[in-house]
Amino acid sequence: VQLVESGGGLVQPGGSLRLACARSGVPFNQYTRSWDRQVPGKERELVAAVTYPGGNVEYSDSVKGRFTLSRDNGNTVRSTLFLQMNDLNPEDTAMYFCHEEAPGGGGRKYTYWGQGTQVTVSS
Repeated sequence: VQLVESGGGLVQPGGSLRLACARSGVPFNQYTRSWDRQVPGKERELVAAVTYPGGNVEYSDSVKGRFTLSRDNGNTVRSTLFLQMNDLNPEDTAMYFCHEEAPGGGGRKYTYWGQGTQVTVSS
């Protein structure tokens, strides 16, 4: 599985960005895909996540109402996970990572991370 993020950049407060995570590889029958973010010196935090099957989407309180997670081709070899970010503020500045986790046999978990895309909100 490969995850490749794109769409980050510099934006003014109140602006918008749309992140994309292109996934390739054998699809899992069950998984959680998420966007996480990290600021230097702080722990990585979950921003938004979607499960398959079911399609339940969860958001962190800090982004609820401003960010929207969506995807296309939910369970195919190639699919894309999007994060539409509106009304951005400087506290949203971070490296944003795409993440996928799936259960394996014997209680194991498969976990994959992209390389990250930087989002900077500044005037």
